[in-house]
Amino acid sequence: DIDLKKCHYINNGVDLKSYDVQIKSEILNDSDLINKEKFNVVYAGTIRPVNNVGNILDAAKIIESYGTYDDIQFLIYGEGNELENLKARTINEDINNVKIKGFVERKYIPYILSKSSVNILNYSQSKYNWSRGNSSNKLFEYMASGKPVISTVKMGYSIIKKYKCGIELDLDTPQDLADAIVKIHDLDKIQLENLGTNSRIGSKNFDFEILTDKLIDVIKNA
Repeated sequence: DIDLKKCHYINNGVDLKSYDVQIKSEILNDSDLINKEKFNVVYAGTIRPVNNVGNILDAAKIIESYGTYDDIQFLIYGEGNELENLKARTINEDINNVKIKGFVERKYIPYILSKSSVNILNYSQSKYNWSRGNSSNKLFEYMASGKPVISTVKMGYSIIKKYKCGIELDLDTPQDLADAIVKIHDLDKIQLENLGTNSRIGSKNFDFEILTDKLIDVIKNA
């Protein structure tokens, strides 16, 4: 019975001016990020059950088993209650294409993402109902980097689909994730750049200045 004309929704977003400044001013000393011989698959965020980061390690093992994608490396930045377990897995399971970087200051995130080849928006499909979409900081920071995004969940009101800036998986299995990473890896240069361009263009619609204007309009109309 709610009058939908009185309902307004404003997404989360990103401060693009600050983001672009930090790419140039807050440079993380990490040789893996600037290794031009590598295809960097980056996850940056919390490492806890809902983020299902262990799934990334499983996908990495599958890709490593192919023996033909030695240039693909996984860089995982963040902290959480599963961090030590993931570190132990890389050692105990001899996963050589994953590097667990751990905690980094937030100011370095724009630089890190700008050096990725593809960014992973990694969630468990079963922990939440994604039919109403996603408004996480991470999504818009990923898009602002101008790089493709792979999401392990297919969302309602999908921003990734709308802006044609990556891949959403029907299933969040390690095999499906591995297949998506290989698919992005195997794109030609122009196709890869187009996905990245779409990401950046899409992020402009979620710049905090744009979102603030929307909020002001709502308040004035109310």
